[in-house]
Amino acid sequence: DYKMGEILMNTIYLEDSVYTTLQHHPEVKDLLIELGFTPLSQPQMVQTVGRITSLKKGSKIAKIPLDKIIRQLELNGYIVKESRESNE
Repeated sequence: DYKMGEILMNTIYLEDSVYTTLQHHPEVKDLLIELGFTPLSQPQMVQTVGRITSLKKGSKIAKIPLDKIIRQLELNGYIVKESRESNE
């Protein structure tokens, strides 16, 4: 049974910047690259574009269906939420 801290540690928010997501979950980088976020393999892209692009925006830019990203993250044990404010 989950402790609240574990839930927060395993939660990814779609509105967070890719940079923020990778700061909290560096292990997700390879997963995102596999899904098609290939620019993330370049550290300068994470530092620049990654700071202003959320996973939600990035999915549109990279033409990767958001539900595919969410499904992959969930299969890897993450809880995916729209935003830090919502309960979705």
